[in-house]
Amino acid sequence: MEIVFKNPEYLWFLVSIILLIIIHFYTLKHQKRKALRFANFEAIARVTGEEILSRNVSVLFIRAAALFLITIALAGTTIWYQGETSESVFVLAIDTSTSMSATDFSPSRIEAAKESAIKFVESIGTNTKVGIVSFSGASFVEQDLTDDYKIVKEAITNLQISTYGGTDLGEAIISSTNILLKEEKPKTLVLLTDGRSNIGVPLEDAVNYANENKVIIHTIGVGTPEGGTFAGEATSRLDEESLKNIAFNTDGNYYKTSDEKALEDAYQTIIKLNKQKVSFNATPVAILLALLILFAEWALISTKYKILP
Repeated sequence: MEIVFKNPEYLWFLVSIILLIIIHFYTLKHQKRKALRFANFEAIARVTGEEILSRNVSVLFIRAAALFLITIALAGTTIWYQGETSESVFVLAIDTSTSMSATDFSPSRIEAAKESAIKFVESIGTNTKVGIVSFSGASFVEQDLTDDYKIVKEAITNLQISTYGGTDLGEAIISSTNILLKEEKPKTLVLLTDGRSNIGVPLEDAVNYANENKVIIHTIGVGTPEGGTFAGEATSRLDEESLKNIAFNTDGNYYKTSDEKALEDAYQTIIKLNKQKVSFNATPVAILLALLILFAEWALISTKYKILP
């Protein structure tokens, strides 16, 4: 669980609770001195069976609680937690670097990735927006968020091996996160790659950016244990540790796939997951509770605690 404040500067008002306590006891002491000329507090306690001081502490607690809740409301408090929801928006970020032309998947890694991504879109259900990002040494938004699955599938079908060298997972995460920011719903990024991030944005910075914007990242590693060949002789192997760390640090899952069936299963498992980062706006609740507490205080000092000095 994480608590986020839209206006954190208002949290300085919490200092006023300390001032409230000081003023309360100073005023109580001053009033008690004046009242001692006319009243015997020990006798009142014997008659009523209650201590005057305990009553005043109760009122102080109520006022401090109300002030705390008002401050929380002014600060624009949002609570983020892992919850269940059927609503989410997705971005599929698909590696299109040269190594994705390796043939350890049939007919190639990129074609197997495209086919499984299309099946994902067909299975995801109506009214769920999906975006497509391709990446290698640079990232490209192939399709912005939309619930028109026909154009989403066209964007996937049209993916081609990129001429940009290298693999920049960091930029892919940041570009995908920026697309997801356009929606208020829970956000999920599915990152599919067969290699390691070897240029561009540091992964730690990219993961921090995704976390700041409440994006869950599921990573899918594509590649057989022996690796795949492309361009005649080169071999590509997974950097599993990086993919595991990306998923773990954003509350997502890592899926290792070594054939077409495992790749499809990974996508289908992601569809079935209903755990998302869900937000709860605490401001209206804090305001309501503050009003109820203030009303309770008014009722007490007008009835039960009316005799308090």
